[in-house]
Amino acid sequence: MLFWHSQPETYEQRTQPSSIREALAPFMKHETKGLSAENTIPLAPFQYVLCAATSPAAKLQEETLTYLNQGQSYEIRLLNRKLGAYSYISSKCVKSLVRVVFHDLRLQYTERTQLEGWRWNRPGDRILDIDIPLSVGIIEPRAHPLQLNTIEFLWNPVKNASVFIQVNCISTEFTLRKHGGEKGVPFRIQVDTFTQNEHGEYLEHVHSSSCQIKVFKPKGADRKLKIDREKIEKKSLLDREKYQPSYETTILTECSPWPDSPSFNDMSNAPSAVCYSSTTSYGFTDM
Repeated sequence: MLFWHSQPETYEQRTQPSSIREALAPFMKHETKGLSAENTIPLAPFQYVLCAATSPAAKLQEETLTYLNQGQSYEIRLLNRKLGAYSYISSKCVKSLVRVVFHDLRLQYTERTQLEGWRWNRPGDRILDIDIPLSVGIIEPRAHPLQLNTIEFLWNPVKNASVFIQVNCISTEFTLRKHGGEKGVPFRIQVDTFTQNEHGEYLEHVHSSSCQIKVFKPKGADRKLKIDREKIEKKSLLDREKYQPSYETTILTECSPWPDSPSFNDMSNAPSAVCYSSTTSYGFTDM
């Protein structure tokens, strides 16, 4: 059953602890916005960063949009903040679910039908995969054969981790008419993180973030980003001020958790999940 999932509000970058700034420095050049001193909204325990450039064609009041190439590996950095203030995160590991979902409400309501149609046309393929050799700091990465758009893994919240994902569908596969030249539908990459409850089950939600993406055939994302940049460069200086700058990385913005089950283990009468690695923990190099 599908539920409406509210989209995150317009991104407002918050002041970050120095440890997070240092961790992000090699991968992004987002400049910190000046914030009111009265802003006392507590920071989330984690921050997720997709290592792919944002489009300069998004207006200031709009959410960022990031273009990805089909089948290409992209890194999502899972960064912790100083966890001393988060006493409720006491488990040695947390579980994160990464999924690709529809951005549009119309397609969210028909998600099951859309994914079944995609499965029929692409037997044996997955919408979302993990690139295991490149990923670091993750434990027991798994993918369920009936959830083509979702992966899950454990990671140590005291350390940073990095998961490389591959999106194998393209945005135009879900357009109503396919005569060529259609505008592809946007997707969302969402990360939901859970900690253990008193029974050792990863069911206690602690954080969720997402970002808007479009997926193109190989090299199509690079061409689209180049076209967007050229269009913005041709505009007057006054018009350019209406658009966001293009950042080298995409910060996922906080949102509500996706309403599906938080674990493959809760699925009954279904095939077993594919466990990429049950015992290996991929080490994380110092950042």
